[in-house]
Formats: sequence, structure tokens, C-alpha cells
Amino acid sequence: MNAQRVIAYIDGFNLYHGLMQARLGSSRWLDLRSLSQSLLRPSQRLELVRYFTTRVRDQPDTEKRQSIYIDALKARGGIEIDYGFFLKKKDTACRYCGRTRPSYEEKKTDVNIAVRLLDDAFDDRFDVAIIVSGDSDLVPAVESVSARFSAKGLLVAFPPKRYSSDLSRAAHDSFVVWEDKIRVSRLPDPVVTAGGIELRAPVGWIPSSS
Repeated sequence: MNAQRVIAYIDGFNLYHGLMQARLGSSRWLDLRSLSQSLLRPSQRLELVRYFTTRVRDQPDTEKRQSIYIDALKARGGIEIDYGFFLKKKDTACRYCGRTRPSYEEKKTDVNIAVRLLDDAFDDRFDVAIIVSGDSDLVPAVESVSARFSAKGLLVAFPPKRYSSDLSRAAHDSFVVWEDKIRVSRLPDPVVTAGGIELRAPVGWIPSSS
């Protein structure tokens, strides 16, 4: 019997904020392919990881850390990245110091996930889709694929501290990505690119004892 083909769809900011809320900030140097592999059953084969994120704006230090991480993921291979964008909203004032700073809203990520999920289903690129997110905005896409492609499995893997009962009901099955899987799914430090460049984990992104 042939192994089931699996594509993982990872909602980057949903996962990131779940990690931070669960106090797993020292696990941000996360190997997304290794994590996705750990979610498979023995009868399944990981075909691709799709990572959905948005480039940070107006925060140079954060931008640099994010770029290092994205470059490290690319260097490891087996992953495709789709970008959303941040829409600038009204400036907000700090209630403590009075200074104003720009406020942004992440846009397009849920749409990108929905489009890729539907495209891959129509192109018959997977037998099972694993959606790593707790965003209920993905319910229509999951329901659509389920209705049109009844033979395809749709699983939702909730990041820590992220859950949607609506998304759970729309999928064929759902589960929580437990902390132990996150802690052991770590990129090498450094990740070495094909050009020999060493990409090291930003400070605080791996346990200090490592």
C-alpha cells in the first residue's frame, strides 16, 4: 500500500503567538519540516511544508531576526513560503510614556492558506492536509475542500494556546501540538547555507544551556 501524501500548511504568526503565550520563546528556532514530520502517522509521507508569514515592518531588530530565521528555513529545504502583508492602522499612543507608534494589522495570510489548500486539492498534490493554525477564518476553505474532495483527509493541528471549536468541527480530526514535539524540533545552530554562510539562532531563540 502506498503511503499517504501529506502537505503541512503552517500559519506562521498564529504559531508564533501561541509559542510566546505558552512561554516557549526559547523554542522559536523551530524546524518546521521536522515538526511537521513528527505529526505524521507511519502510513504517511511528508511531501511539502507550506509556511505562511508576513515580513515585519519598522522594527529593524525584529526584521533582522525574522530574516535570519526565514533564510535558515530556506537553507534546510522542503519548504515553500507565502507572504502576506501588514496594513498600517492609526498610530497608537503609549499610556505610560505618551509616545506614539504605528500599529499594523496582518492581512492576507488566511486567504493565502485557503488558496493554496484549494489549489493543491484540485491539483491532487496531497491525500492528507495538516493545517497548523487555530484561526477560525480558515473554516470556509476547509469545508469547501471537504465537500469537493471527500476522499482527502483534513487535519487541524492547534499550536499551543490556540484553539477554534469551529475549525475543529470543520476538519476530519484535530489535535494539539504538544510542547515536547516543539522542543525537540529544532534547527541546527548554525544552519549553513549552500554558499557556506552560517545562520545562527538569535539570542533567546534556543535554550541558554544549548
